[in-house]
Amino acid sequence: MSEDLLLLERSETIAVLTLNRPKTKNALDTALVEALGGALRRVADDPAVRVVVLTGAGGAFCAGADLKAGLGDNPDLAGGLDAALDRYHAMIRSIVGAPKPIIAMVDGPAVGFGCDLALACDLRVLSTGAYLQEKFVKIGLMPDGGGTFWLPRLVGLGRAMEIILLGEPVDAERALALGIANRVVTPASLRHETMSLAENLAKGPPLAFAEIKRAVRAGLGGTIDTALDAEKQGQLRCLRSGDCTEGVTAWMQKREPDFQGK
Repeated sequence: MSEDLLLLERSETIAVLTLNRPKTKNALDTALVEALGGALRRVADDPAVRVVVLTGAGGAFCAGADLKAGLGDNPDLAGGLDAALDRYHAMIRSIVGAPKPIIAMVDGPAVGFGCDLALACDLRVLSTGAYLQEKFVKIGLMPDGGGTFWLPRLVGLGRAMEIILLGEPVDAERALALGIANRVVTPASLRHETMSLAENLAKGPPLAFAEIKRAVRAGLGGTIDTALDAEKQGQLRCLRSGDCTEGVTAWMQKREPDFQGK
């Protein structure tokens, strides 16, 4: 992983991944896509990491794909589109498939695929200076990072179509009102508030979080029967875990639980 392109900070249980191309508003070029994809897989597989925070440097989250860099890397860009999209999609799949909460910490623009990266995360904390924009239509394209999947489920069909078809920015306050943002805070307090949320989550039960995330994600595309079945199987695994025993014991003893993910 290139420290110039992607920064990794680790506390005991929290990993912060920072896109670090501030001159381009953290636009995604080939090297950054590969670095982020690899880093997401590593932190997802690391049992010591309980929570992941994804953010961008320099007052921007991510301006989407770096089209100028893409043309420079491959003048025949159309010829490599299939493989390129697979690499982009691998990042989304890593976020969705990670058995732990991933929080998008968004300041400034989250545009195009950058918007889809934020939408793929489990929670989104926005600064008052942040905005989300499915800008693809402005250049004759459609969302290609899951925007057509996430937005109807977050805001409903009519509003999703408006956001995607018009391609206009959705500011932080509107994102909060629509249910896209979980919290909106000042830019000065963005990191503090996001890390406080991450620290709170990091105290939670890893096995239960993994099962919750798996069941909720599976339920997006299934019926109530498939959702209930996923919840049943996940809950049975949780009920048999040491974490459940610890949680109940701590509750009875009126203390904070010490979950171990076992």
